[in-house]
Amino acid sequence: MTETITLKTNSKQGLYDITVLVSDILSKSNISSGIVTVFARGATAAIMIQENWDDSVQNDVITLLNKLIPSGVWEHDRQDNNGDSHLKAGIIGPSETIPILNGKMALSTWQNIFFCEFDGPRQKREIAVTLIGE
Repeated sequence: MTETITLKTNSKQGLYDITVLVSDILSKSNISSGIVTVFARGATAAIMIQENWDDSVQNDVITLLNKLIPSGVWEHDRQDNNGDSHLKAGIIGPSETIPILNGKMALSTWQNIFFCEFDGPRQKREIAVTLIGE
């Protein structure tokens, strides 16, 4: 089964914790064993598993990516000024796959699922959540 999460982002770049939204889809499925894949629909967005203790790790991710991939210096910027957004999304990647054990995602205490916005703000971002299992 596949369901879509719709998200509104409020900044140019940021990480948005979607763990509860994915967990809610899983709980409705009655799947006890299998996998869940979370996929960002968009060439300037990504999915990342990261710590959610506080905002420091998410802020550090954005800071690191901005240092590694500055804006305004890429060939693609001549088209729509978001070359860095495409590169950041490509490096992080569009999806993550998480095992399902006993009806729950097998994330550790410190792991959460984040939607990574690199070209916001956007009124509508879509995330496809696919569950396979029994």
